[in-house]
Amino acid sequence: MYFGKPRAHTDSERVPPNQHVTKKFPVLHAGSVPEYPDLNRWNLQVYGLVDQPLLLSFSDLMNYPQTTLGNDIHCVTGWTRLDNEWSGIKTKIIAEAAGVNERARFVMLHAEEGWTANVAIEDFLQDTSLLAHSHDGQALTPEHGYPLRAVFPHLYFWKSAKWLRGIQFTEHNHPGFWEKNGYHMNGNPWEEERFSWD
Repeated sequence: MYFGKPRAHTDSERVPPNQHVTKKFPVLHAGSVPEYPDLNRWNLQVYGLVDQPLLLSFSDLMNYPQTTLGNDIHCVTGWTRLDNEWSGIKTKIIAEAAGVNERARFVMLHAEEGWTANVAIEDFLQDTSLLAHSHDGQALTPEHGYPLRAVFPHLYFWKSAKWLRGIQFTEHNHPGFWEKNGYHMNGNPWEEERFSWD
């Protein structure tokens, strides 16, 4: 199933302002690439304003209903990659399992080595939002976030945190790593919300 800009639109109508289309999948990150030789030692913590905090193994995640979605992704550095296919668990399924409190208005994503990214709960719960373990029919590579990354195709791609380890539901909007360093708190590519001064 494909979500996002309809396929009937031309490619140019699917590309936000000042983006260029690439068929490559550029790798952008700071720091080292985490490795997980034993997934039995990996887990995902879901906590904060929830009724039922979760500590999920990779096997636990694979026992949830799996979904495959198609979308376009847009990097703040200016590239767009059309027609991606992601497989994983819809974020709203995890939110329902944890029993998110009505006071939760934002989500902080926690990744390896202290990386964080913030999103509004409305963005987190969109039907196109996914916790992905596969891209284009293959398990994620380490460079692209293995074993699990967030995917929010309606936001600039830095919000789709790689190497995800924690999902924290909060009442207030706290800046993540890149937001503390000048990136926009929202990151809507159609509004060109690249930096805090935009």
